[in-house]
Amino acid sequence: MPHVHIVKLSVGTESVADLAAWQQMRIAQAPDGLPRHVTRMWPKREAEILDGGSIYWVIKGVIQARQKILRLDEVMGEDGVRRCAIVLDPELIETRPAPRRPFQGWRYLKPEEAPGDLDARAREEADLPAELRAVLNDIGVL
Repeated sequence: MPHVHIVKLSVGTESVADLAAWQQMRIAQAPDGLPRHVTRMWPKREAEILDGGSIYWVIKGVIQARQKILRLDEVMGEDGVRRCAIVLDPELIETRPAPRRPFQGWRYLKPEEAPGDLDARAREEADLPAELRAVLNDIGVL
């Protein structure tokens, strides 16, 4: 069975560093010291996600990073509603920028549609604003 990824908006974050800082702050509340994202919906394609999937983070309209998904934990909200905690590898891996239109919740992302990780050359260009990198990548300059 092939794996599948999830793409999710990182609401309120301005950069990958900002996302990392937010996760670091929240890790203290986690029972196992791992970052997690809690969502109301349980993925129907759980087995495919757990077979090597990652969560791809959209920051300011651009996919900029990913984290490997380790497991899905059930959590109960204070309102008694069952929720899904997507438990993540703490390593945030920067990706090639890929523009994304706004959407609610999360979406599945096929492996062939996922942006690649930044290589050494691309890391040198990482000082460019994400939006500019995305445009330059789209026109083949990067």
